[in-house]
Amino acid sequence: MDYFKITTDETLRETVQHGSERYPFAYYPEDIWQFDFHRIDWHWHHELEFLYVAEGTAICFIGTSKVELHKGCGIFINSGVLHCFEARSSTYTPNIVFSPTLLASENSLIYEKYILPVINSAVEYQIFDPNSTSERSALQLMLQIFELQENGQDNELCTIQLLLQFWNILFKYRGWNSDLDNLQQSNHNQARLQIMMQYIHEHYAEEITLEMIAASASISKSGALHIFQSGIHCSPVAYLIQYRLAQAARQLYTTQKSVASIANETGFTSAGYFCRKFRQYYNRSPKEYRKKKTEESS
Repeated sequence: MDYFKITTDETLRETVQHGSERYPFAYYPEDIWQFDFHRIDWHWHHELEFLYVAEGTAICFIGTSKVELHKGCGIFINSGVLHCFEARSSTYTPNIVFSPTLLASENSLIYEKYILPVINSAVEYQIFDPNSTSERSALQLMLQIFELQENGQDNELCTIQLLLQFWNILFKYRGWNSDLDNLQQSNHNQARLQIMMQYIHEHYAEEITLEMIAASASISKSGALHIFQSGIHCSPVAYLIQYRLAQAARQLYTTQKSVASIANETGFTSAGYFCRKFRQYYNRSPKEYRKKKTEESS
């Protein structure tokens, strides 16, 4: 089985270009189950995203929220919002990622009046349920967009026409009054979260304490705990361990280093403790994981 990864920089911003500068739109017919550990990991992008659950159930973590999306439902994710997706079984989720400038140029009336209020609002996401008449119309438009992408080239004009129809429903569906206080606080917390994550990414092999992680963003330990818990639903120390394990897993299938050597290089105090945590997180021992990844790549 092929496994997929999502690539981000040190701030968790997704680094792949969605579409091109001339046409900033991309369609991804993805199954979350095929990603490493059945998870599209934490990331954000300036582009807007719409994901539809065609089969299975998608578990969505968006900002401070956890949402289960069942077959037939869709979700719009706003610009700059940290999110990830998980699945318990095969979950086919076609999705599109596109720049807001695809709908209108930044200096236009359309952009200022209808696009900017949405991306500047404190609303992180909007769920679309097929049981609602207005929401069902939006979902049908998205399905038409997906069909266009699957049927071949020369679909750009029709795609934009359908996106504008979708945007009209989205814009009218709810008030997009900008809540500047909440938006600024959310952006500030996300920036501090990213600073602390970057610190962990740079120093994970060293002995790191909660106090050191908090100090990297100039906040208290309780502040760091709150920002991590509300941002990615785990503590700073739990994230540190997960990141160390991810780095160890990468070394297991890209090098021939011993388990003890990898444990030491990724910041674990002993090989025994490393093996226990690895099994707890990956449901197999480091040696079993290495063997499985070797077999999959051969």
